[in-house]
Amino acid sequence: MPDRRTYHHGNLRQALVDATATLIQETGPLAFTLTEAARRAGVSPAAPYRHFKGRDDLLEEVARQGFVDFTDRLEQAFDNGSPRPLTAFMRMGQAYLDFAAERPGHYMAMFESGVSIASNADLAAASDRAQHVLIDAAERLAERLPSDRRPPARMVANHVWAMSHGVVELFSRGKPGSRSPVEPTEMLESAVIIYLRGLGLIGE
Repeated sequence: MPDRRTYHHGNLRQALVDATATLIQETGPLAFTLTEAARRAGVSPAAPYRHFKGRDDLLEEVARQGFVDFTDRLEQAFDNGSPRPLTAFMRMGQAYLDFAAERPGHYMAMFESGVSIASNADLAAASDRAQHVLIDAAERLAERLPSDRRPPARMVANHVWAMSHGVVELFSRGKPGSRSPVEPTEMLESAVIIYLRGLGLIGE
């Protein structure tokens, strides 16, 4: 259990976020309670209400922080399309899988908790920023095509995001190889290449 002095150092808010992310990883996004998060943070059950309106408010902050880190990783992976947009785009897929594996509590809060992103302005802004990284990357991929043949970048971004999430859910949970002999990275890469080739964004 974290030291109770955490609160007196002014870090209670972050301690609660960290405790909640761990709880979500252990029990899922629907099972954690504010009381248990407070216990893990080493404070009284009433202390979280000094920083959060309630359980959902705390959950939304875990999701928001997750989106911030997630977006930073995507931006770093794409690296302005260097050395080639396709290479950079595929790196983003690996960054997506790495984030889901390394920060599962945040990932579940973001995508599996049922939080209302639209009702929280800060959370919505963080989510939109992540999506725009993918949209910008899709636009870079399409630059080689005439403007009238380019697929909508938002559509491409959403489809690739959906494929990435599907690979996480179907193939990245539990022990490696438990659901498929194919590695998640290979599964995502092959799916994205087939999809992009079908749109004419990459050649044979």
